[in-house]
Amino acid sequence: MIYSVKGEIVHIEPSLAVIECGGVGYACKTTSSTLSQIGGIGSLAMLYTYLYVREDCVELFGFATLQELNCFKMLISVSGVGPKAALSILSDTSPERFALAVASGDSKAFTKTKGIGSKLAQRIVLELKDKIAKEQLSDGLSDLPGDFSTVSGNASEAVSALVVLGYSQSEAASVVSRLDPSLPVPELIKLALKAIGKKL
Repeated sequence: MIYSVKGEIVHIEPSLAVIECGGVGYACKTTSSTLSQIGGIGSLAMLYTYLYVREDCVELFGFATLQELNCFKMLISVSGVGPKAALSILSDTSPERFALAVASGDSKAFTKTKGIGSKLAQRIVLELKDKIAKEQLSDGLSDLPGDFSTVSGNASEAVSALVVLGYSQSEAASVVSRLDPSLPVPELIKLALKAIGKKL
């Protein structure tokens, strides 16, 4: 598995960046948001990657952040969502907004993407919410710090959104439990991401 590629950008086109590493050019299919973050031809860039293997093709996907990569992995785990559709969705929304839409059950947020109908949008929300719920159960809410097992509402939605972004249930709950639960969910997610970033 190729975890990441780092090198000079030698070619860019819509939904694609070619990064040269050790004399080899890696063609990474990607989102418009990643393309806007990595700079132009001649710039140095590092992308977190996902190798997609099918009988008839092998494709490399690259992302500027681990959050975007985690969202991509979650999307392609949904039946009916292929890599192309996943890239389209993530080109139209940030990882934070994607996580919030899933956590709050807002399937309409995904229908704004061309080619994503209401049925598929509902399936994305339903399957990913189920996946998150299973992860929460297996992680054991009773083991969380303080009395977080009783927290609901905005804080609970913020924790679910952070789980979508790839953080563990306990890590997300630990950070969110220190924040003001009356804050709006997007604000809680933003503050939690800042707090987690400081730890790294």
